[in-house]
Amino acid sequence: MQRETAAAKNERALKIIAALQRTYPNAHCELIFSSPLQLLVATILSAQCTDKRVNLVTAELFKKYRSAEDFAAAPLAAIEESIKSTGFFRNKAKNIKACCATLVEKFSGEVPRTMDELHALAGVGRKTANVVLGNAFGINVGVVVDTHVTRLSNRLGLAKGTDAVKLERELMKLVPQEDWTRFSHWLIWHGRRRCDARKPDCAHCEIQNHCPQIGVGINNKVTKEQR
Repeated sequence: MQRETAAAKNERALKIIAALQRTYPNAHCELIFSSPLQLLVATILSAQCTDKRVNLVTAELFKKYRSAEDFAAAPLAAIEESIKSTGFFRNKAKNIKACCATLVEKFSGEVPRTMDELHALAGVGRKTANVVLGNAFGINVGVVVDTHVTRLSNRLGLAKGTDAVKLERELMKLVPQEDWTRFSHWLIWHGRRRCDARKPDCAHCEIQNHCPQIGVGINNKVTKEQR
């Protein structure tokens, strides 16, 4: 791919956004939750774990613990046992309990609505805070950068590298702020449904005309003649 000007990249990004919006008009967070607290806990559990597995675990977990006070007061071993199948369960349980204790102590058991306050909670990085702010409160502070967003933003030539902070900054320059939360969902849905890491379905891809296919194997590439 020839070197792309900033203006051309910006224009291409907007075309990608429009195509993804048409393709996935109902894209949403696939973690199941009914409150900001539930989303916060589910997102902490989702580290190195599939949303499907987290949803199976939280279906029972949220019956046992209905408030931040419940999690804060629960024996650590009990939380560990409930979330064991999500992996890294000891660290996750420790963070959930400490996080909820802080919510009780400083925020009357409620989940705060600012990046700084969320980021200060145990187990909550910028990605988790963005998930909660965007999906529980509709506040677009940044772009959620997970493995799908990292992979696709590189493949699409929208950003480069694996540093989540740097990738987020680059994407925030290209994507209109009102779309920051939805953009993450569009890329995640596209990554799961069309643009597989090893075998992307380039031939049927809805954004193939705007994709340089960076890192795609020769057997998957779609030539200009085929587009």
